[in-house]
Amino acid sequence: MAIKKPRDGTPGMTDQSPRWEGPRATKPSGYLPAKDNPERDRDAHGENLNDPKVRKVSDAFKTKKNR
Repeated sequence: MAIKKPRDGTPGMTDQSPRWEGPRATKPSGYLPAKDNPERDRDAHGENLNDPKVRKVSDAFKTKKNR
């Protein structure tokens, strides 16, 4: 049973759909849009979609401590 329309319920509960932080073009159905602009605004790790600090695939598993 897939969710066709996102649900905007109580934050942190199962009645709220997750927010999509990826590119707008690839947002699956059932996800709420991001509250900020993930292409411009930086996340907690200091990255955004236009400036990720990933050089190769294995960098996705590294933490800030390992860099």
